[in-house]
Amino acid sequence: MNTPIAHIESLDYEGRGVARVDGKTIFIDGGLPGEQVTYRTLRRKANYEVAEVSKVLKLSNLRTTPECKHFGVCGGCAIQHLDVTGQVAAKQRMLEDNFWHIGKTRPERMLPAIYGPSWGYRHKARLRVRYVAKKGGVLVGFNEKATSFVADMDSCKVLPPHVSQLIPAMKELVGKLSVRESLPQIEVAVGELSTVLVLRILAPLQASDTAPIKAFADTHGVEIWTQSKGPDTVQPFYPPQGPGLSYSLPEFDLRYPFKPTEFTQVNPHINRVMLRRAMQLLQPQAGERIADFFCGLGNFTLPIARSGASVFGMEGSAALVARAHESAALNGLQGQVEYQEADLFKMTPELLASLGHFDKWLVDPPRDGAMELIKSLPDVADANAPSKHAPQRIVYVSCNPSTLARDAGILVHSKGYRLLASGVINMFPHTAHVESIALFERV
Repeated sequence: MNTPIAHIESLDYEGRGVARVDGKTIFIDGGLPGEQVTYRTLRRKANYEVAEVSKVLKLSNLRTTPECKHFGVCGGCAIQHLDVTGQVAAKQRMLEDNFWHIGKTRPERMLPAIYGPSWGYRHKARLRVRYVAKKGGVLVGFNEKATSFVADMDSCKVLPPHVSQLIPAMKELVGKLSVRESLPQIEVAVGELSTVLVLRILAPLQASDTAPIKAFADTHGVEIWTQSKGPDTVQPFYPPQGPGLSYSLPEFDLRYPFKPTEFTQVNPHINRVMLRRAMQLLQPQAGERIADFFCGLGNFTLPIARSGASVFGMEGSAALVARAHESAALNGLQGQVEYQEADLFKMTPELLASLGHFDKWLVDPPRDGAMELIKSLPDVADANAPSKHAPQRIVYVSCNPSTLARDAGILVHSKGYRLLASGVINMFPHTAHVESIALFERV
């Protein structure tokens, strides 16, 4: 039987090599663009196959040795075997392909990619925990690749070094607790003044658990919080009054407090550069009225307000809206910002019109994109539409190239906008996750 050979053309959204053999698409784990490989099929469907590399016959000059010893077993990273420059190039191609194949449009200009530190960048993470009685120990880490099992890890290269070094101690701590079989997750949040570990517990802590938790926190200089049910049950355990979590944006003289389970960008280094790029594209001016949709805790709202513009932020989470108000007051900007809680996935043309005119928009949606918001803009072909409610400029920050491309297609083909520029943001090095930014301007 002949061993099948494939030429890898690109990477897919999971970081697998994409090849075409006899007209059939083959997704090959471990293959890199430009490589020729033999492969072993794992799953065969009518119009595609899922496979893994057996042998690399022609090596990519961008292939590199993964730095993490857990790579290949742990599912946290997908492309450590590809040089960072190659990772960004692959993500840029994925973004361009999505624009064309989904949105039927192309950016007039591709922006330089935004880079940052490749290791130790991940300041937010959810680590799985599993007590394995048969093995007599505790596992703490990310899921294994393509399974629901917890990877047996003792370090992690993408976590900050001081958190990575804590993984063996976390295992030891969990093993001492009465709730070790009812503790499925430890959520990590790193701020500029403190590090918080949130123990997700499904049974009440006992009196005997207090001493080992306090000893762990004191020894390693972290705060321990607990969560028994939903987000509203997250609370500090020890110490009861720590310095708290916060991050800063020195370029805009801003500081943001946050709770450990509230959404913040996982990569604070890239967040600062991304904000600078967004402000350069948006060009906020004093006297303008600007909307920040999916505003979260005000990550973009407050830098926009620093320009002197009046900013309206809209967000679906009541907790994040409250945090946004807190941050505005802390930074002396409460007079320039207004926040409203609303489900933006239920936006209508009537509701959008009721918000009044905005000169510009900043849109930063979750993975599902902003289709209902975009569709609520006046249609360029509708002579009776209230075009005054269409902003002249839209900066769209995306964590999913396919939904960005879909929304770009609507903006360009139905709403009268040009896609002036776009580029990738390498927010998550060594993963296939594609973060990007795009600039639209009304014709």
